[in-house]
Amino acid sequence: MFSKLFGRKTASAAPGLAAIRNITLGRTVWLDSLAWRRFGGDARFALDRDTLEITAQGLVELKDGGFVHRFYTDDDLMFQAVSDDREGQSLTDVTVFMPWESTYPGGRADREAWAARLRARVFTGKGLGDYSRLWFGDEAESQDPVTFWEDLHDDRDGIPDRRIFQTCMLFARDLPGDGRELLLAIEQESEDHDISFEIMLGIPLEAGEFKA
Repeated sequence: MFSKLFGRKTASAAPGLAAIRNITLGRTVWLDSLAWRRFGGDARFALDRDTLEITAQGLVELKDGGFVHRFYTDDDLMFQAVSDDREGQSLTDVTVFMPWESTYPGGRADREAWAARLRARVFTGKGLGDYSRLWFGDEAESQDPVTFWEDLHDDRDGIPDRRIFQTCMLFARDLPGDGRELLLAIEQESEDHDISFEIMLGIPLEAGEFKA
């Protein structure tokens, strides 16, 4: 998925990589699998292990001043932490995502159809139920998606190895009890203008449900 879009680039020096509660590139993350197994067959998120070997790390600087820290495995699992600061010391949200579907547009019509799905109040697809728009709420019939650049790192020198432009929207559906399953729908474009459509399913994590 993400690896198909990666392309090396020359970049200027940047601050060193953040360590989020000891999680950073090259380390192992342990997850409490009860975070998703407790929902049984009600959740489509079905991770088959409780450890993540982090081999790439991403950083997104949001327009509102927040930061998104992303940690990737070789098979495109993503541990994501949102914080108020670049160092990741003030966390506001932690989620583990797994890839659900990755496709490539055949032309302009495919991109327009995907853009309409990102703006819609409800997102659905093959093998999925209905996921309601979480960002901005689902009151509006149509809502523009969020856009940002993500800097990706393969090592800890703090210099981005590549950048990916993303247009995305977050959706969710309720699970039994107080559970929630997330769906992140993305159009991503590399600096070489390779484009793909990604669907990722996620489960929010509490502070005691992960460690490194």
